[in-house]
Amino acid sequence: MTELLFYLDIFGIIVFALSGALMAGRYQLDPFGVVVLASVTAVGGGTIRDVILQTPVFWVVKPYYLYVILATAILTIIFIRQPKRIPKRFLLIADALGLALFAVLGTQKALVLGAPVPVAVVLGTITGVAGGMIRDVLCNVIPMILREEIYALAAMLGGALFILLQWLNWSDTSAIVTAISAALILRLAAIYWHVSLPAFHIVEKPHKDNSKDKSKYRE
Repeated sequence: MTELLFYLDIFGIIVFALSGALMAGRYQLDPFGVVVLASVTAVGGGTIRDVILQTPVFWVVKPYYLYVILATAILTIIFIRQPKRIPKRFLLIADALGLALFAVLGTQKALVLGAPVPVAVVLGTITGVAGGMIRDVLCNVIPMILREEIYALAAMLGGALFILLQWLNWSDTSAIVTAISAALILRLAAIYWHVSLPAFHIVEKPHKDNSKDKSKYRE
């Protein structure tokens, strides 16, 4: 189980770092900008989670996460020389995979550290979405969590399903894999079929022009 969590965590770091590096390529950032964007995308959510839980920040305790991010950013720069030709959906799919992985793993870590069930789901969601939010804000893009797309809902589904499956006495491995798969499927379905939540929109009534009525009284 510990070995599975380790490899899933590393894979999530790579996927989110790749997502950040691809975004940097789309906006033609320099190599330093690529590394910065890859880093904040990969560790932003987990950092906020660990600070809230008052536990040592994972990448500070284990610096090899930074080496993985750096290697991912450098390899992206070397092998992907024309980022404009990369389909936009590739970036969305990489982001979706990182979202599903980190939402469930973040929930699992929060539970291990004694967080109540609702708090664990929220912290899992933060782990999955916060890095992408920071990435989008740095690129002056409206974060996906604030758009109409199903995004945070997929993260919450993954965390909540993991907790439910554990309560039903599923093995940790089966619960993690199933919850990650469910969150990923929901997010990919939303991308493919353009499924979205209804937008909140306030329609203001046009102000009635009373100037003509007032002119009648003046006459």
